[in-house]
Amino acid sequence: MTVEATTERVLRLLELLQRRPSWTAAELAAKLEVTDRSVRRDVERLRALGYPVQATAGVGGGYQLGAGTRLPPLLLDDEEAIATAVSLRLASGGTVAGAGEAALRALAKLDQVMPPRLRAEVRAVHGATETLVGPGVEIDAEVLVTLARACRDAVRVRFIYAAREGGERERTVEPVRMVATGRRWYLMAWDVDRDDWRTFRLDRMREVVATTWRFRAREHPDPVAYVQQSVTAAPYRHLARVRLHTSPDRVRELVPPQVGRVEDDRDGWCVLIAGGEDLDWLAMHVTRLGFEAEVLEPPELREAATLLARRLAAMAGAG
Repeated sequence: MTVEATTERVLRLLELLQRRPSWTAAELAAKLEVTDRSVRRDVERLRALGYPVQATAGVGGGYQLGAGTRLPPLLLDDEEAIATAVSLRLASGGTVAGAGEAALRALAKLDQVMPPRLRAEVRAVHGATETLVGPGVEIDAEVLVTLARACRDAVRVRFIYAAREGGERERTVEPVRMVATGRRWYLMAWDVDRDDWRTFRLDRMREVVATTWRFRAREHPDPVAYVQQSVTAAPYRHLARVRLHTSPDRVRELVPPQVGRVEDDRDGWCVLIAGGEDLDWLAMHVTRLGFEAEVLEPPELREAATLLARRLAAMAGAG
């Protein structure tokens, strides 16, 4: 029997062991069309590769795949392999420092073991796909791992944080969840010094350290909604509320979640809440959405919209 045939049989054995909790040696031999002795040899091959295959003796004994820290990647069916490869290709342009190179290395390994037909399908998908993303800030992968473990283990985290208005200060927080929005990452956490919930941008953190101080989880706002509120309103000089004569879903298609949030309203209207440093900029972008609009607040935005309308009317009459 060739090495290729043996390898294929061992992979088939692994697939069977992953399919259900326990198999007898006779069942595996019948499925693989080999002898019980061949099954035992293939089990030893899997163990040598790091798969913790457990055996039980006796009449009802058999084999099962146990849990283990050295468990290599699981077998993938066609759909899983294509999805994984496409995701790795997209990840090669991500915002996590080093993740692009890691994704390419993993993709190269996956590409080596994929059948030619699947490799061709993955390349066809990649060749027909473009990603439209704006410039982003890379995040240190170690920061992500440290914060993820702290969220999981409920331990306090210390870090140096660069404030938006300038200056740095050490912060101690009780982390709850990380939220990725657009090309940025945020942490929602309880700020121990300020005794309140806060949102922190990961790219403004440095010297991130998980302490040994465990904390008791407290009731908290929805992380996604809280971060969206923070990034669309809190950092800006002006907060606009504008009624739009269209469905909320239509506005959400045009306005990214990190730019504004949308609330349902009555009679076919919805309300867009967005922040900005400049009222003229806000008026222009609301106009560009192309829907009938009514400014709710602030009153100064109505004045900016009136001035914009005059400018547009003058431009239209200039020709």
